[in-house]
Amino acid sequence: MAERVGKRKQGRVNNSWFVLNPPRPKLRTLVFGAWVLGYVAFLLSVRKMWTGKYVRSPLVRSLINNMVSEGDATETEQWYRCCPDLLGESVRPLFVQSHLDSDTKTFLKRSVEKSGWMFTQLYHSFMSSVLSPVVSRTSINGFLGRGSMFVFSAEQFRQLLRIDPEWRAERLLDLGAGDGGVTEVMGSHFREVYATEVSAPMKWHLQRRSYKVLGIDEWQQTGFLYDVISCLNLLDRCDDPLHLLRDIRRSLVLNTGRLVLAVVLPFQPYVEVGGRWQRPTEHVKVKGKKWEEQVTNLNNEVFLKAGFEVEAVTRVPYLCEGDMYNDYYVLDDAVFVLKAADDTE
Repeated sequence: MAERVGKRKQGRVNNSWFVLNPPRPKLRTLVFGAWVLGYVAFLLSVRKMWTGKYVRSPLVRSLINNMVSEGDATETEQWYRCCPDLLGESVRPLFVQSHLDSDTKTFLKRSVEKSGWMFTQLYHSFMSSVLSPVVSRTSINGFLGRGSMFVFSAEQFRQLLRIDPEWRAERLLDLGAGDGGVTEVMGSHFREVYATEVSAPMKWHLQRRSYKVLGIDEWQQTGFLYDVISCLNLLDRCDDPLHLLRDIRRSLVLNTGRLVLAVVLPFQPYVEVGGRWQRPTEHVKVKGKKWEEQVTNLNNEVFLKAGFEVEAVTRVPYLCEGDMYNDYYVLDDAVFVLKAADDTE
């Protein structure tokens, strides 16, 4: 009994000590909390400095938006501009002129709206800073559900392939499909849609869209061929691009199979490994300073050697959803439709 009483007294003493002397937060926790608050304050100040979305004056906001709209109109004209005289003779008659259409405008409008979601963008920026040292940029975007891409609209895709809206084929394979946003543009024309992707979070997005995800070394060994293979902005992020092109050629349906290939120009190949960028093992050098010169050089020095002929080519912007600092990001794309050359194995 005395022992129990002693323990009770000791418990009361301990409880009283906690009441009178509550535990203090560790210095490390305080420093981390202060860093987070400072980081958020910094992002807010930068965001307000570079955008008119949060300007309180309606007049000032209207002036800023008008200036942005005028600049965008001039910029979008450049996205599709091509000087046919600078293209090689073999490519010049194959150029297809594209324009800013309704699907592209819808993507841009949605990107601008998402860029204005302040707390979402703060969260994305913070998580990117924490994860970027150990996780690839693609996987971070997949985990956060951001960074969707836009290469071409459904109408532009049909124009390049010279098909009508009712056209159907058996199989589509989209290599490096990302979250499947661009795959969806093409997928309505095929009974079966296959995709490959390295990033695990992006694979989850593809599976949720009910696409059949294949391994990066599996798609060439399925035992069947594909009517269309799309390889969009992957050639400059591939460790062995020429080997990839030859594998694609062998995997297309004989005679009617087509490769839809998008290439960012100027061509600057790098491979992302564990969040770091390094030169690919097989380096492809594309000559020319202008867009038209590089398109011609790709045809003469890369595609022909890989056993392909250009059937159509167009110039479009490669668009990506923005963040706190930009409503959207844009790169210069060349989109080719390629068919297997008859005189190559």
